[in-house]
Amino acid sequence: MNHMNGNGKKNGKKPKIIKLKINASWKNILVYGFLILFTTFLFMGINQQGLEQAKTVPISKVISDVKQGKVSEIVIVDNKLTIHEKEDTLQSFKEPGANVYQLFKDAGVSLDKTKVVIKDESGFGNWLVVLSNILPIILMVAFFYFIFRQARGAQENIFSFGRSRAKLFSKDTPRISFADVAGVDEAKQELTEIVDFLKNPGKYKALGARTPKGVLMVGPSGTGKTLLARATAGEANVPFFSMAGSEFMEMLVGVGASRVRDLFDTAKKAQPAIIFIDEVDAIGRQRGIGIMAGHDEREQTLNQILVEMDGFAPTEQLVVIAATNRPDVLDPALIRPGRFDRRVMLDMPDIVGRKAILAIHAKGKPFTKDVDWEKVAKRTVGFSGADLENMLNEAAILTARLGKTAIDMKDIEEAATKVKLGPEKRRLQTDADRKMTAYHEAGHAIVSWHMPHMDPVHRISIVSRGLSLGHTMMEPTEHIHETKTRLLEQISVMLGGRAAEDLVFKEMTTGASDDIAKATEVARTMVVEYGMSELGPINLDGERHSFYEQKTISPNMAAQIDTQVKKITDVAYKTASTILAKLRSKLDILAEELLKKETIEADSFATLLGPKKAIVAVKV
Repeated sequence: MNHMNGNGKKNGKKPKIIKLKINASWKNILVYGFLILFTTFLFMGINQQGLEQAKTVPISKVISDVKQGKVSEIVIVDNKLTIHEKEDTLQSFKEPGANVYQLFKDAGVSLDKTKVVIKDESGFGNWLVVLSNILPIILMVAFFYFIFRQARGAQENIFSFGRSRAKLFSKDTPRISFADVAGVDEAKQELTEIVDFLKNPGKYKALGARTPKGVLMVGPSGTGKTLLARATAGEANVPFFSMAGSEFMEMLVGVGASRVRDLFDTAKKAQPAIIFIDEVDAIGRQRGIGIMAGHDEREQTLNQILVEMDGFAPTEQLVVIAATNRPDVLDPALIRPGRFDRRVMLDMPDIVGRKAILAIHAKGKPFTKDVDWEKVAKRTVGFSGADLENMLNEAAILTARLGKTAIDMKDIEEAATKVKLGPEKRRLQTDADRKMTAYHEAGHAIVSWHMPHMDPVHRISIVSRGLSLGHTMMEPTEHIHETKTRLLEQISVMLGGRAAEDLVFKEMTTGASDDIAKATEVARTMVVEYGMSELGPINLDGERHSFYEQKTISPNMAAQIDTQVKKITDVAYKTASTILAKLRSKLDILAEELLKKETIEADSFATLLGPKKAIVAVKV
């Protein structure tokens, strides 16, 4: 019986055929030819060495052995004689031009009983002579050919460093329009005029207006600067050259400036077009600032950008769009009118913008009817467009993992918390650790609940997320300005966890380290930037922009700043301790509930504590 293998063919019937593929390039032909010739000469040398190892005797000895009948065969190759005897093999040489038969005849010795073989290898010898003379020349020519070829390739690679590495989004690339961007209506309005310039240049030329040379988009990460730049090119239906600021920089000197020239030359050939430089602060930092101030590679690149943007003719339809989240470090020559004529500000989206962004990213995802987008938009204060997209993606992943067919409100809530704080981590904790965490988070929540200007508590949990063992989340509201009173209340809430530990356990833990760091940072900002202290309305920011720049504050003033920061945190901590001491019973109730349920939502929290009321006002 024949056995069938996995692919249905009978074993043993068809042998496997191995196919050899030879790459017949000139390089391989030369290499293989060299190996064949080398092997031939090697074997010839071995054979020659083997012959030379045979015993050499004079021709008289050969004649004597033939006379005695010891020789069975004589092989003659040119002047060399190989004598095969019964027990040994000898070699001898005759004079050039001498006849072997005549030599034996003159000696009176007959060759009738001896086999004589004459081999004529003069043709082969001639070829060997020719090859021995020509082959070194061929090998030398081939060697220099490959050397020059490699040098030429290396030279081309070196010159290719100066070529632009910009990614081109042509008209055939799937277009992105302003309809795909939300939450930045004011920025879109500014860029609409740029689109009109590129589409209808004649209308503006008739009035003597020139096309804006550059647009600088400023905003935090994730607000959609790159997406908005691509949408501008899509609306204008023009080529879009995209390149990051760091891509101009290279180890070789002058490469950045060369790439700038190549980028602008390429874009001018494709005009009307848009050049987009992302993270322009990587090359556009103020010249002469830093430890290595001087004519370095970054400054050469910046100088070339300045020259290129000055070289636009009024008739050229080329717009440079740059994006950064550090406008304060840019060189003044770069952001002046005539280079970047417009500055477009992008900020975190408000509630209307978040609803529009959610509507865009919700397309193609199934949601249940209980999803309240108004509530989701209120829940995500401080989220950028990238955060919102990531939140809905995480919600879809969670829904798929749970085996559900539609995303519900619970999934979105969990995804929002994951984006903000990280995923849940079920760490193994002792009962004492869980109790400390519960009182710590309850302290934050109760102090916040009884502060008149603080946002309402949204969720309290002792489930570990990220690096924290628990969290207390507020339901943030939109604030354009921050008041001194509200900032002081925030510091009190941050220190509420440490105050609860001290009140209940008469002990301090390391769990409050992050809260203390954030509270100190807010207090110091109030003193040195906002002027919200007894030192008065003066900016005391001691930040230095270069290594050689001296500090702007004296040691005496630095000591006064530390004193004011300590005073603010001391008063805030005392306020938190006072609130928790008066509400000790509610603190115990909330902590016990956290130990049972681990997570308490806003409705349950309001039921436990009752209506919100202010007990102590923070005053400094």
